[in-house]
Amino acid sequence: MTTLSQLRKAALALPEVEEGTHFGMVAFSVRGKGFVSVSKDGQAQLHLPESEVEAAEAAHPSGERLVRMGKLIGFRVPLDDVNGKDLNALVRAAWYCRAPKRLAASLAAADRGAGTAGSDLPAGIGRPATQALLGAGLSTLAQVAARSEDELLALHGVGPKAVRILSEALAAEGLALR
Repeated sequence: MTTLSQLRKAALALPEVEEGTHFGMVAFSVRGKGFVSVSKDGQAQLHLPESEVEAAEAAHPSGERLVRMGKLIGFRVPLDDVNGKDLNALVRAAWYCRAPKRLAASLAAADRGAGTAGSDLPAGIGRPATQALLGAGLSTLAQVAARSEDELLALHGVGPKAVRILSEALAAEGLALR
């Protein structure tokens, strides 16, 4: 069982995601393209390609296909029927489906643990924190400095130790968290 706050955390941890509303529902978009919304009755509606919809149907029998004007556009499932890990995977798949190709490629590189050129993130923060930061589009200490401690801790994979190490590295550069 998951909640809207868990879905919000999963969606906002992805690069360039904005929260808004769509027909009165809480909705999340990447560069203006909606990828997930939540209806008032607690149904997550995810834009997914057909292959992902088939996998989601097999894993979540309480879900259903979303069809608009005869065309498959995604998958709908009650939040109560999805565990957190599965929800994160569905939200991420929906994001990949709607994100621009270059942005999706940069997140895929971060998922593989491949740093981007020019990244000066300290190695001591660990791989999960590095992946989380790169996945959020933060590849330099200057970009990290524009975030608050709470914003960094909200990223899945970034913990107090990583924030402490980042704060020390920022201080060495004459920078600080927002």
